Amino acid sequence: MTQENHSTEMAAVILDEGSQITLRELCSACALNAEQVIALVEEGIIEARQASGTMLFSGVCVARVRRVVRLEQDLGVNHAGAALALELLEEIEQLRARIRRLERR
Repeated sequence: MTQENHSTEMAAVILDEGSQITLRELCSACALNAEQVIALVEEGIIEARQASGTMLFSGVCVARVRRVVRLEQDLGVNHAGAALALELLEEIEQLRARIRRLERR
C-alpha cells in the first residue's frame, strides 16, 4: 500500500468516526510534519486541545489541513492567504446549503 493510499484510508476512517486524533495521526493523514501542523494551529486554521500533554484534533481537521495544503500549492499563497480562502470557501458552502434548504420549502 502506498503512503497516499494509506493516508486516504486513514482520513476516511477518522472523518467517519468523528473521533479525536493525535498530532502524529494528523501528520500521517495529511503527509505533513509536526512543525507544519503546529504552524496551522498558530495561524488559527485548525484548533487543538491538550489532553495529558498530547495535542488532540477533531477528525474535521484532516479535511481542513488537506484543503489548505491544496490552496497553498495551487494558488501559491501563505498560511494567512490559505486561511482566508478556506474561510470564504466554507462560507460559500454554507450559503449554498442554505439556498438548497430554502428551495426545498
